[in-house]
Amino acid sequence: MQDEDPSALIDARIAALGDWRGAMLAALRALIREADPAVEETVKWRKPTNPGGVPTWEHAGVLCTGETYKDKVKLTFAKGASVDDPQRLFNSSLDGNVRRAIDFAEGDTVDAAAFKALIRGAVAANLAKPARAKKG
Repeated sequence: MQDEDPSALIDARIAALGDWRGAMLAALRALIREADPAVEETVKWRKPTNPGGVPTWEHAGVLCTGETYKDKVKLTFAKGASVDDPQRLFNSSLDGNVRRAIDFAEGDTVDAAAFKALIRGAVAANLAKPARAKKG
């Protein structure tokens, strides 16, 4: 499991969905990569009940995770509360002190410019205060 390419795992996850959620996750992934060409794709929290894990995008720490549910695709921004959101894309997890999320339902459109601005804001938040190295 450790040796598998994270990007290939995300490709497989998108393909396995085979519906609007896969298309939405693929579109969001493309926008993340456009907004931050240095982004690193990872897959976290793989376990027997979720063998595919959670697609995660990182740059000086976690930027966001992409989870799929029956009725939505949820992108959770690790430091979303620190990211300026003038277009009010964040529509979930608004009461927390750190995270913010965007829930996308079937048929939703993505404001590409505003979304990419959020990604760049998340990168800036991480660079301003990088994640602490894990003690090993």
